[in-house]
Formats: sequence, C-alpha cells, structure tokens
Amino acid sequence: MTSPGPRPWFAVGLVLLITACQDSKKAPPSDVSATAEPSAPPSAPSVSASAEPEPSATAEAPKPVLPCPPEMVLIPAEKAYCIDRWEAVLEDKKTGKRLSPFYSPTPKYAKSLRDRWQSKRAKVGSAEARAMPLPPLPAWQLEDDVIPMAVSRPGETPHGYLNGKVAREACENAGKRLCSRNEWVHACRGAADQPFPYGDVYQQGACNVFRSTHPAGALHDDVTTGHLDPRLNLVKDKQGPLLRVTGETKSCASRWGSDAVYDMVGNLDEWIDDKDGVFVGGFFSRAKKDGCASVVKNHPVYYWDYSLGVRCCRAVSEPAGG
Repeated sequence: MTSPGPRPWFAVGLVLLITACQDSKKAPPSDVSATAEPSAPPSAPSVSASAEPEPSATAEAPKPVLPCPPEMVLIPAEKAYCIDRWEAVLEDKKTGKRLSPFYSPTPKYAKSLRDRWQSKRAKVGSAEARAMPLPPLPAWQLEDDVIPMAVSRPGETPHGYLNGKVAREACENAGKRLCSRNEWVHACRGAADQPFPYGDVYQQGACNVFRSTHPAGALHDDVTTGHLDPRLNLVKDKQGPLLRVTGETKSCASRWGSDAVYDMVGNLDEWIDDKDGVFVGGFFSRAKKDGCASVVKNHPVYYWDYSLGVRCCRAVSEPAGG
C-alpha cells in the first residue's frame, strides 16, 4: 500500500521556513531594537561609544595684577609704594594731546605769558637773545576745558612752569598723587641708601645740576628776573640743552634692583606733598651739591616758574583677591 504524501499544512510550513532562512541571509531585519543606537547620517561618521569626548574650551587665565604701572618703579619700604620712573610730561586727559612744556597748563596764564613775552623779549638781553623766538603755543591749549594729566615717559621734555596746586591736580588726574618727602627721599637714595643717586660722594656732571649757565642770565643778562619767560628751558650752553629730556642722564639713576628712577637730582625741581609748599631735588642751574637732601621751603604752593616740575607716587596695587 502506498504511503500517504505529506499533509498540506506540513508542506506549507516547510516552504515558509525555508523562505525565511533564505531571506535572513540576503538582508538585515527591517525592525530595530528599542535599545539600539540610531544610525548616523551619511555625511557624519558615527562615533564609537568608547571614544574620548572632546575637551571643552577653558576660560583664559586672568592676568596677574602688577604692583605698579609700567611707567613706575616699586619702592620697597615698611609700606611699599610706586613712583614715576621719569619726571612728568603733561597731556590733556580728554584728548591725550601733549601740552607745551614751556607754558603753564592753565590757559589764562599760558596766554598771558605768550602775549607779554612776545613783546618783552625784544627789549631785554643781547641781540642774539632778542632774536630767539617764543616756543609755539597750540590754540587748543588755551581752551578752558583742558584737564592736565601727568604722564611719565622717557625721551621727552619734562613740563616746567607748574605751581604746587596744578602739580597735585596733574597727578590726581592720572590716578596718582604727590609723593611725601619721606617717600621722595627714600626713592632718591636707592636700595644702597646713598646720599646721591650714583653714590656716596658728589660728582659734578653725574646729574644735570649745578650747570655753569643760568638761563635768565643768558637771555636777560640778569639771573634774578624774567623767570616766567617761555624760552628759558630752551637755552643751551657748550654742554648742550640746559633742560634735558627725561632719562637722558643715565648716570643719574637711583637704583632699585634691576630698575631705576631717573633725574631725581637736577633737571627740574619737583613738588612734593606739603601744604606750605616744598619742592626737592634741585634744577639744572641750582648751585647745590646736597643731592637727595636738596629742598626749598621758601615758596608757597601757588608759586611757579620755569624750573618747577613734578613726578607722582601711588599706592601698590592689591593682588587679585587681596
């Protein structure tokens, strides 16, 4: 007897099983597990889950706070302070324009001096002196809203013709102040604590002081008069200009380690903080040999002439978080 053929349901099931196995070799399954990562778009390669994450951008480290501005020298003391490296030139605080160093920074005084000496210069002194013109005075410097600000820079003519009040204001407009006498003398004597910026014994010519020529004598034939003539700080002798640019006299340096403060003796007298009016250091033609101890006390704070300038002090900056 012939055995019966496969049952219809069994045959159909066998066909479906064979088909499914063949299809699984041809293509991946169409459904995706709920826990699988989505595939990356074609333009961006997928990243392995084990790859290191890119470091995040870090904020730039804050710059350290320096104890003194770049134009000042740190002076160690019981209470350290900063002092200008060079005698001050003056700028208008609003515009940054340089004021003429040969006139008062106060507009009404500058105009008065220019007008007076424009005619008076032709009546005093030798023929050569009378022929010497006044230095130019910029028109903008005669405006009432000029705000003089002390700036310490090398290689420039320092500003004379300052009274004590204007000197104080010029320092304050720069965020600084007048030095006390103790601060000024201490800075002048240097780290070696010497009576002169350069040593223990006076040396003629080491600082720009005790020059053989007096500018009023050269222009007016009289050293006692005409001390507001705008030409005085332009006078020269056989050694060159009587008033030198800041930092030119390299030997006149009050040393503090690798740094130095220049022209604390000579060049211009400098106002200090004293309600009665005191200036120190000596100017180029002052006949004194007392170095850092040089002091003049017989003029009030509103006195001014060609020989008077300033340098400023300020407190040491606090460190960050201090």
